Amino acid sequence: MNLIEELQWRGMIQDIMPGTSEQLLKETTSGYIGFDPTAESLHIGSLVPILLLVHLQKAGHKPIALVGGATGMVGDPSGKSEERNLLDEETLNRNLAGVKKQLEKYLDFDPSKQNAAEIANNYDWFKEISFLHFIRDVGKHITVNYMMSKDSVKKRLDGETGMSFTEFTYQLVQGYDFYWLYQNKNCKLQMGGSDQWGNITTGTELIRRKAGGEAFAFTCPLITKADGGKFGKTEKGNIWLDKEKTSPYQFYQFWLNASDADAEKWIKIFTFLTKDEIDSLISKHHENLAARELQKMLAKEITTFVHGEEEYKNALLTTEKLFANQSASIESLSEEDLKNLDGVVQSEFSLEKINTGIDVVSFLAETNIFPSKGEARKMIQNGGVSINRKKVDNLQLPVDNSLLLHQKYLLVQKGKKNYYLVKGV
Repeated sequence: MNLIEELQWRGMIQDIMPGTSEQLLKETTSGYIGFDPTAESLHIGSLVPILLLVHLQKAGHKPIALVGGATGMVGDPSGKSEERNLLDEETLNRNLAGVKKQLEKYLDFDPSKQNAAEIANNYDWFKEISFLHFIRDVGKHITVNYMMSKDSVKKRLDGETGMSFTEFTYQLVQGYDFYWLYQNKNCKLQMGGSDQWGNITTGTELIRRKAGGEAFAFTCPLITKADGGKFGKTEKGNIWLDKEKTSPYQFYQFWLNASDADAEKWIKIFTFLTKDEIDSLISKHHENLAARELQKMLAKEITTFVHGEEEYKNALLTTEKLFANQSASIESLSEEDLKNLDGVVQSEFSLEKINTGIDVVSFLAETNIFPSKGEARKMIQNGGVSINRKKVDNLQLPVDNSLLLHQKYLLVQKGKKNYYLVKGV
């Protein structure tokens, strides 16, 4: 399979401009994707564009990751119902540094290679452009009628909040990025999420009208979940690529807990396993759904790609200690094991109160494991609380020193996946 055929098989192409596949077969092509520096870390919603760049480079082409130092100051209306908050320069620079650092983990920047990856920042060219220059030399090439025809613009204009001139011009600004990269980096391809199609085609149109050139594009579908939930979101918020924001254990658990339908789709998108390997894995999975072989392989491959093999092994070890050995005695976990359990919230509580004895409901509220006694009581009644792997079924249970592990710890489980290690001090 060539690159486009493989991406289509993986379910990673939604819209594609005629001639794109032929261009990629004809010559080594530079292609870019833009990344929004709205936070210090990218989250798993950015994984698909990152993987597209990796696939592009693996196929022998040159990937360019564009971080939007300039566009981050403006805001992109695509797929949004209201205007985004603008970032101050200090926050923006901090975010840019964080995003660059992450991208450098996944792409090959070895300058000795013909198709070495590059990072570009559109602030580098926009800082020299005046408003008058932009509307005279760029704006005249794209009509208002053309800009108004874009779905992202139509939706906002039909909505209650309307659309500012700042965001209306965003597609011109992004279009100029493509034009600048075409002129200065011989970049002939832009990729992105399907919500970016309107902005991307404005870039190809600008290249055609202003430079008399030909450029190409394709987009990938926005990732969805079979149950209709938002991809990449949990009760605790975004799943980040930065391990300080989302631990490798929590990251691993997100993929491990994918539904069968999602895992079958995501294994093609988020791993580099071959078609034969994936077909075999799916077939094996259907023979024994309870074994969750598909989810385990998905979680292994993507956790290793993002965090490395060692962090994957640590996440697997934590998972086994917390879940796989439920029949084993809790005392089999050493003090070191308890302290090093990744993804477990650690807190401190008065050892004096534990030695005296405190009722379980008060304990759960005072440690902030639950926001109130009422919620703690309700969860206990529903069978959703365990202490040291023993389900709490008595609202009057005294939490005292007889429960302490290694004379100072309590391991509390809230629901199926949330663990808390409370240390008596």
